[in-house]
Amino acid sequence: MNALLDAVRRFADTHAGPDGLAPTPIPGLMAVRATAPSELMHDVHRPMACLVQQGAKRVTAGTRTVEFAAGDSLLVTADLPTVSQITHASAATPYYSLVLEIDPGIVASLVAEMALPDSADLAPIRAEPTDLETRDAALRLMQLLDQPHALPVLQAQRVREMHYWLLAGRHGDAIRKLGWPDGHVQRVARAVQVLRRDYAEPIAVERLANIAGMSASSFHQHFKAVTSLSPLQFQKHLRLVEARRLMQSQGASASTAAYTVGYESVPQFTREYSRLFGRPPVADARAAMMRLRASA
Repeated sequence: MNALLDAVRRFADTHAGPDGLAPTPIPGLMAVRATAPSELMHDVHRPMACLVQQGAKRVTAGTRTVEFAAGDSLLVTADLPTVSQITHASAATPYYSLVLEIDPGIVASLVAEMALPDSADLAPIRAEPTDLETRDAALRLMQLLDQPHALPVLQAQRVREMHYWLLAGRHGDAIRKLGWPDGHVQRVARAVQVLRRDYAEPIAVERLANIAGMSASSFHQHFKAVTSLSPLQFQKHLRLVEARRLMQSQGASASTAAYTVGYESVPQFTREYSRLFGRPPVADARAAMMRLRASA
């Protein structure tokens, strides 16, 4: 028996919600479960590592598509809009994965202590076989969930340990740039943090450039290089993804969702939503309402 798969399965089977997500008491750590292949899922990912334990998944960011399965890890090293799909899952053999958000502060501290060299500018999304040490560190992290008395004492240490093995393993070169406090990725990340917080408000690109400590033209160039979108496109993507979440999880109408996420024109919202998701928001809102009524 794969001990990590067993630990992820037990937690996900007990705690996963209707969306298949099972957040743990450890900040940034989550188990995922699916009993059937999924539809296309749009999201804006934070830097993270996803360790697949069973099943398979496909993720596209910009022009790059990666496919990965049990025994592989997906690494995302920037705030990226993605389109993903669970491709192998069934009731008899569900998809299971463990997701850990990567903390740039921990990475910066470890990079300094490990005296690692600067890495090349690698693709911000990649999949590789999971290193044995990373898998073992993930298991020790999951085992803490069965030891609530030890959790507040040991969780920071074990999260740091998992970051260490990610840095020391196959993904190390890609992760290191998250630890450069004045690197382009971190500067862009500061602006992205503001966009995530204030996505429903009008935000001038000049303000974001100041936050990143760059000129407007340099900021625009580096922002697109890191995220694959311009700042305004990124904000639009955040708004549309959040609008879809409001409709699917809370039963909001299309117009309510549009105004909530900052749109002033419902027709404009409808056009942009349909272009991204391939169907009008009214259709998604109606389908979501039917699901919510059926589960009530």
